[in-house]
Amino acid sequence: MYAWEQIQKTVDYIEEHISEEMTIEELAGQAALSPFYFQRLFSRLVKKPVMEYVRLRRMARAAELLREDRRILDVALDVGLSSHEHFTRTFKDTFGMTPEEYRKNPIALNRMTKPQLALHYTMIDEGVPLVTDGIVLEIGRKTLAEPERFIGRTQKMPVGFVDGLGVASGVDPLETLWTTFHEEKEGLSALLPGGDELGVSYPDAESGYFRYFAGGQARGDAPDGFDCWELPAGNYIVCTFEAEHFEALVMDALYKAQQYLFGVWLPRHGLTTAPFSVERYESHGKDATQMEIWVMPLENGRE
Repeated sequence: MYAWEQIQKTVDYIEEHISEEMTIEELAGQAALSPFYFQRLFSRLVKKPVMEYVRLRRMARAAELLREDRRILDVALDVGLSSHEHFTRTFKDTFGMTPEEYRKNPIALNRMTKPQLALHYTMIDEGVPLVTDGIVLEIGRKTLAEPERFIGRTQKMPVGFVDGLGVASGVDPLETLWTTFHEEKEGLSALLPGGDELGVSYPDAESGYFRYFAGGQARGDAPDGFDCWELPAGNYIVCTFEAEHFEALVMDALYKAQQYLFGVWLPRHGLTTAPFSVERYESHGKDATQMEIWVMPLENGRE
């Protein structure tokens, strides 16, 4: 068994026993490793210490359960915490709000995703789907004959927003940006009816930051107060993937697809890309279950 398979076994075990007490010794036994080597290997592959990962996964599960009509104490017990007070303190430390506040206003939260370590060690050919841990992923190529214009909003983000094998816990500022755009889009006459929506990440002039654009396909210039992004004509590598529902798509599947494309597939093919990454949706809306990541490969470091 490969080392990553041993750690994946414990990751799966944690998920299946999230409501139970766990110890380092017990989890190390699942991986057939000593506690010392287990903790070192887990931190290396999952990018989190073992018990911190357990806490973050418990709070991610709690956020899902709080959307249901259940007592908060029952939610606490279901994620392995024995008291309302302990649960409230842990949830607030993780997300910056109490369970009661979240239940009243269930906004999108960044949360720790369950890693699928096979994505770091499995290669697929173009046009061959990879099915793993609830997502279906496929990589191909597309050519854009003419540039496409999009109008929307842009937000500056710290690079540290992305934290290890999941995103930093708390309110999701990018989902807030999308919500703002959707509230304003009805007044944007330049948007194409039924046009795609685009999320674009690209470097900021200030070191340690990037910019994220969220917008819709359009014609003409952006009105005052809005930004314009032009998707260049050219050849693209496109990673298409789907998930069971929208939240899984934009929280879990998107992160895993990005990790696979940028961390495994592109490096193993010796490819570098232009300094932007595109998330393309028919609509960044609650009914979406499929999306694409577009990147533009460079030849000899140049477009």
